[in-house]
Amino acid sequence: MKDYFKNTRFLLVIFHLLLGGLLLSSIFAKLFAPLIVLLGFLSIINSKNKYEEATMWSAYLAGSDVLFRMTHGMVSHEFHKYAIALYFITALIVERKKHEVKPIFMFYILLLLIGIAFSDIPYPESIRKAIAFNLSGPISLGIAALYFYKREFSLKTLFSALFCLTLPIISMLSLLYFRTPSIKEIFFGGGANFEASGGFGPNQVSTVLGVGIFVFAAHLLLKKRFTSFLFFDILLLIYITYRDLLTFSRGGFLTGLAAILFFSVLFIYSTKNRVITFAKYTGIVVFFGIAIWLYTSNATRGMLDNRYTNKNARGIEKKDVTSGRTMIFNSELEGLFQNPFFGMGVGSGKYKRLDEMGLTIASHNEISRLLGEHGMIGVLILILLIITPLINAWNQPVFAKAFLGAFFIFWFLTINHSAMRVSFPGFIYGLSLIRIKLHD
Repeated sequence: MKDYFKNTRFLLVIFHLLLGGLLLSSIFAKLFAPLIVLLGFLSIINSKNKYEEATMWSAYLAGSDVLFRMTHGMVSHEFHKYAIALYFITALIVERKKHEVKPIFMFYILLLLIGIAFSDIPYPESIRKAIAFNLSGPISLGIAALYFYKREFSLKTLFSALFCLTLPIISMLSLLYFRTPSIKEIFFGGGANFEASGGFGPNQVSTVLGVGIFVFAAHLLLKKRFTSFLFFDILLLIYITYRDLLTFSRGGFLTGLAAILFFSVLFIYSTKNRVITFAKYTGIVVFFGIAIWLYTSNATRGMLDNRYTNKNARGIEKKDVTSGRTMIFNSELEGLFQNPFFGMGVGSGKYKRLDEMGLTIASHNEISRLLGEHGMIGVLILILLIITPLINAWNQPVFAKAFLGAFFIFWFLTINHSAMRVSFPGFIYGLSLIRIKLHD
C-alpha cells in the first residue's frame, strides 16, 4: 500500500477526485482558480520554461475551464483564455532557447481585428463585452499557434501535457457525482440534459468529457498508464464515457469518438501486426462499447436511443438533427451574402438575429460566425487555419499524424457545435501544429 503513495500520478488523480468535492464550495473555487493561475506564472518565470511549463499549465487551464465555470470560480467569463495567452507570451519572452515565431499567425490575429471596425452593437449593449466574447477565443488560439508552431515535443512531454489536460476532468467527474440527483429522479427527454450535467451547459460538459475519453483511450491503446494502474484507468474510462452519454449532448461524445477512431486507425496502420492488432482492439472496444451503451440506455429508460436517433421523448423523429443550429448557420451565411467583403462585424450576428427573428442567440458554430461577421476575410482566416496544420503533419511519421490529426479533429468538430465558448479548442489547435519526436 505504501508503494501507491510514492506514485505521483496516482496521488494527483486521488487529489483531483477529492478536489471535485471541495469545489462544491464556490468560496473555495474562487480562491483555488486564481491560485492555480498565479502558480502557473511563477513556475514559468522561475524555470524560464525549461521543461515546457507553459504547455503543462495551459493544458491544465484548458481542461479546468468548464469546471471553474460550473463552480463559479472564474474571475471573469473569459479568464482562462486570457491566462493561457499570457502564459504563452511569458514563456516566449523568458525561455532561454528561443523559439522562432512565424509571422503567419500574427497575420491571422491582424485579420481578426479588422472585423472590429465594422461591429454594429446596439445601445446600451457593451461593445467591449461583445468583442471579448467573440474574439477572445480566436485570439487565444492565435497566440497558442504562435507558441506551438513547429515546436518539437517528445512523446513523454506530449503525454505529460495530456495528463495535465485531463486532471481537472477527473475533478469534474467527482463534482458531477455529488451534484447530480439519482438517475431515477432525472427526466430524460429528447434534448440535452442539464440535471445530468451538474446543472451546467450539457454541450460544454460533454465537450470536456469527450476529451477525457480520448486521453484514456489513447493511453490504453499505447499500453501506457494514466494513473499507473490498469484497472483504475479502465474504471475511469468506463465512468467518464457513462457520464458523457448521460449529458445527452451528442457533440462532445461524437467528437471524442471521431478523434479516437482516427487515432486508432493510424496507430494500427503504423504497427507491424496490423491484422492481429486490429482484431484484438476492435473486439475489446465493441464489447465494452455495447455494454456501456446498453447500461446507460437502460438507466435512461431508453431515451438515450431516441436522442442519438434524433427522436423526441415520444419516439417521433425530429425535423432538425442540429437542435436549431441550422437556423443560426443560415442566418450567418445570409450575413456573408449581404456583406461579402467585411461581413456584419464582430459580435453583430447575435443582434441581427434579434432584429429579424426576435431571438437572442449567440453563434454555436465558429466557421459560420467567421464567415458572417468577417466576410471574405473570414474565408481567408479559415483557409489559413485548415491548411497550416495539414501541411505541418504531412511530412511527419504516421504515428505522429495519428496524434496531430486527432487534435485537429477535436478543434474542427468542437468549433462546429460549440464555437469557441471555452479555451480548449484554441489550445488543442495549437497542439496540432507541433513536431513530434518519436525517439528522444
